[in-house]
This record gives sequence, structure tokens and C-alpha cells, in this order.
Amino acid sequence: MSNSTWKFETLVIHGGQTPGEWNSASLAPIYQTASHRFDTAEELSEVFAGKRSGFIYQRLRNPTNQVLEKRLALLEGGLDAVVTGSGMAAINDAILAICRAGDEIVSGNSLFMSTFLLYANVLKKLGIEVKLVESADLGAWKKAVSDKTKLLFVETIGNPKLDVPEIAKLAELAHAHRAPLIVDNTLATPYLFRPFEHGADIVVHSTTKYINGHGAAVGGVVIDAGRFDWPEDKYPDFKPFKERKGKLACLDKVWREIHINFGTTQSPFSSFLTLIGSDTLALRMERHLANAIRVAEFLDQHPKVKWVNFPGLAQSPDHAAAQAQFQGKGFGALLTFGLETEKQCFDFIRRLKLIYQLANLGDCKTLVIHPWSSQYVSFTEESRRANGITPDLVRVSVGIEAIEDILEDLDQALKAL
Repeated sequence: MSNSTWKFETLVIHGGQTPGEWNSASLAPIYQTASHRFDTAEELSEVFAGKRSGFIYQRLRNPTNQVLEKRLALLEGGLDAVVTGSGMAAINDAILAICRAGDEIVSGNSLFMSTFLLYANVLKKLGIEVKLVESADLGAWKKAVSDKTKLLFVETIGNPKLDVPEIAKLAELAHAHRAPLIVDNTLATPYLFRPFEHGADIVVHSTTKYINGHGAAVGGVVIDAGRFDWPEDKYPDFKPFKERKGKLACLDKVWREIHINFGTTQSPFSSFLTLIGSDTLALRMERHLANAIRVAEFLDQHPKVKWVNFPGLAQSPDHAAAQAQFQGKGFGALLTFGLETEKQCFDFIRRLKLIYQLANLGDCKTLVIHPWSSQYVSFTEESRRANGITPDLVRVSVGIEAIEDILEDLDQALKAL
């Protein structure tokens, strides 16, 4: 048996590990060192030249990070990966490796707050235009994409709109225009959905969320399927990377050109914590997904709740797409619901006893937040509403506690309104 034949539930525990190299340790050691010693100048020269493998300096590569990279690539079915200091670092690395001033991106508009701000503010200053379209509207994508488009970007499950675009159709559209599809798979995780199996070319994650699962470490990852051929007339600066790394030209460009020079390296201690967290990803996701549908159904029937948005509910406009794409396995563990007023949202959150209010999601603990007054407070009202954020909205990241306790806490806080 090997990594190539193990089931997902085995890969999350054993993938990427070579304990025989670690003095029989069963956990990857934390290589907490800024740099690595070499015996000869010739040896160091060969590693710098890429003629032999080795570790030089933590900002370049680290052995603990490499174990996590191998594991995450295996979980997603990719060829290789680069871990980064955060999910946003991963998105930045992937985009800046592909695009330069004058280029165009087409992206779904259902985006994590910081991704939206990156597109609306930062990339614009760098001369990169981003066209935003309704994530689940294939017709809108077709109208926006052109031969100038350098990449398509989408979230598997949009945060916070919770829409579910059809990844296979977006991949087909991207490839028809000789462009790659990048998928942020944070909310689904490879347990629920593997974008590479549906034609995506690059996958990014905020590993801070479900992959770590315990709110213990911030991190991100760029994973390359190694399938896109980067035609030289459209991506001329890829030529030396293709010559050096072939199928992994993009990941080499991510690492060599952006990751190293922007200093987006992840701490080896964060990688160590994420490796421990990933051991239980399959078990945790099973409970996350089961609890989420129960919470959505409970809130949907509660007299104090105006509306519930969750793709697992039959009335959701994304229910059919989610059912087909996720093959009945689940619908994610993030949902939103509405109360009468912003004040009711505040009162509800204040009365919760078990559930935490945190600016995070994907934790093993159930978490809530009022995005209008917190994460999106600096946005204009128009921008907030365009992102699906309204004053009456509460976001819930459903954890893995006993479902009875989650529902009881929600119920007592709602009844007190």
C-alpha cells in the first residue's frame, strides 16, 4: 500500500509522512531554524542551482512545511503544493504569479471579504483589472470572459452568499479561452469536494479553517494540478519555469518569483499544528456536515427567524447544484439567517452561552458573527449589500459539539428576543 492507493480517511493521517527519517518520531518534527548547515560550498551551490534537493533558509523551504505540502497535495489530488502564512497569502501568490499589469481576471462575486478588497482595491493599483460576475450564473461568466482573460477565480461555496457554482462548467469555459481556473476550496474542503476532479487547475485554501480545525494556527496553501500548459503566446514569462519544472511550472513560479520575494512563508510551528489538525479532518467534516443540516432545519422552523440561507435546504436556489456537485455528501457547515433588526442580532449574540462570537469559521467550535457591524463595517452600505451582507444577517459556522447542545443554545437565545 502507498499514498496513491490509500483512502481519504487514511491520507489525512499518513499522507506525506516519512517517519523513518525522523528518528522514529510518529509526528513530523518542528524544524524551528532560520537556516540549514552544509558541509561544503559545492553542496550548497548545487542546492541553490536546483541540481539537488535540500533546505537552505526558512523563507525558501522548511522540512515541516514540506510534509504539510505533500499531505495537502495528496488530499486534493494535486501534483505539489506551497504552504503560505495565510489564506490571503495563497491567493496573492497564485494570482501574482500568473498576472501582471494590463491583465484581466474574471471572478465570481461571492467572495471572502479580504479577497473582495484585494480585487477592488489592491490589484487595481497594480494595473490588473478584475471583472466580478454572479458566481452561480454561467451566462454572466460567458459574457465576461474573453481571450484577454488570464484566469478565472471562484469559491466552491461562496462566503457569505453560500452560492454553489458549477466548477466543471467554469473549467470548460476557462480552458476554451486558454486560461486556468483557480478554486478557493476552503469551505468545502477536499473531504466534500475535490475541484481537480472537475477540471480546475489550481486550488487554494485558508488552512486556518477546517483543515486546521481548532483555531490554533493561521495558514494557507496553493496546490497545482500540473495540467495547464501555459501557452507561451499568452503567458510568455512562464517559459523559463516550464523549462525548469515542466508540469509544475506554475507552482515553481509561485514559489520562486512571488512566495520567496514577498516573504509569504508559513511558520513551521503553524505547519506542525495544521498537520495535527488535519489528522481528524475526515471525522470532523462528517460531524460538521451532519450538524449543519440539523441547525439549518431547526432555524428554518423557528418562529423568531425570518429566513435561512443554506444550500442544504430544499428552498435554496443552489440546492440542486450542491446536491449534484457534492454527491449528497453534505452542503458545507456555514449558514446565515435573518432576524427582525440589527438590535435583535446583537441581543441574540449576547444571550448565547455555548456558542462563541469570533471572526473565524471552520473551527470545531460553533461560532457566530454579525458581519454588517464587524468584518464589513468599513464597507459602504452599497458594497455590503452587494456582498450579500444585510443588517439583519447572522452568520453561523456550525461546529462538532453535540447537536442537542447547539440547538438548545440557539433556542434559548432566540426565545429571549
